[in-house]
Amino acid sequence: MNKSVFARQLTQKIGYGLLTLLTLLTVLPILYIIGRILLQGAPAALSWEFLFTFPRDGMKAGGIWPAIVGTIYLTLGTALFSVPLGLGAAIYLSEYAPNNRWTRLIRLAIINLAGIPSVVYGLFGLGLFVLFLKLGVSILAGSLTLSIMTLPVIISTAEEALRAVPQAFRVVSISLGATKWQTIRRIVLPQALPGILTGVILGLERAAGETAPILFTAASFFLPRLPGSPLDATMALPYHLFVISTQVPGMPLRIQFGTALVLLVFVLSMNLAATVIRSRARAARQW
Repeated sequence: MNKSVFARQLTQKIGYGLLTLLTLLTVLPILYIIGRILLQGAPAALSWEFLFTFPRDGMKAGGIWPAIVGTIYLTLGTALFSVPLGLGAAIYLSEYAPNNRWTRLIRLAIINLAGIPSVVYGLFGLGLFVLFLKLGVSILAGSLTLSIMTLPVIISTAEEALRAVPQAFRVVSISLGATKWQTIRRIVLPQALPGILTGVILGLERAAGETAPILFTAASFFLPRLPGSPLDATMALPYHLFVISTQVPGMPLRIQFGTALVLLVFVLSMNLAATVIRSRARAARQW
């Protein structure tokens, strides 16, 4: 065999081996963590009392129902504010805005905002929504803060999805007499739906699992009742998990792991629902 061919094959095998090793080093710790959460948390998470009752005895007994409800409220509130704004901004940048220095600067700012630590968003929400606008520590303040945090992800991914739709679709639609907005609404948006859903779910998943922003704006250590309005504070799974893991001595491990498992299932359920919708949308796509 030619020495150069042998050297290329050897280099290729070494490269494949290194990539396989790196993959295992990445995947195995994740599988170990998930497996331990499942084994330690399943006895608690599968209990009706744990899922649908209030904490008691200093949170060392009872359930996490207020935290589950609070997480759902915050996620829905975040979607209510961030999805319309993010999608509108993406449509403008993709379909209407001229490609000049200012739009490039805006896109750069959006990318940079996506990398800001969540605690900075929490402090911003504390200053703007809690103190300046006097919303107090509430679901509304927390949802607005999480919305600002998720907007860069939604805008970036939605814009990329819109730009990926072939230009020929727009040309044909407009040549048949449709207006620009009719073309966007009836042609471009349905074709870009899989990518848009990806961005929305990525943003909402991050919001559902964040602790720092709601620590300053929405979360409470313990509430004896469910929130009655958007101006009430709430418990939330990420903050509750932080509290019972670091602030409550003698907390049973099954409650800690059970709370972690419920939060994991909550996030993965959102991902699964988005995957199903995205798959159906891709199957109906015309390109």
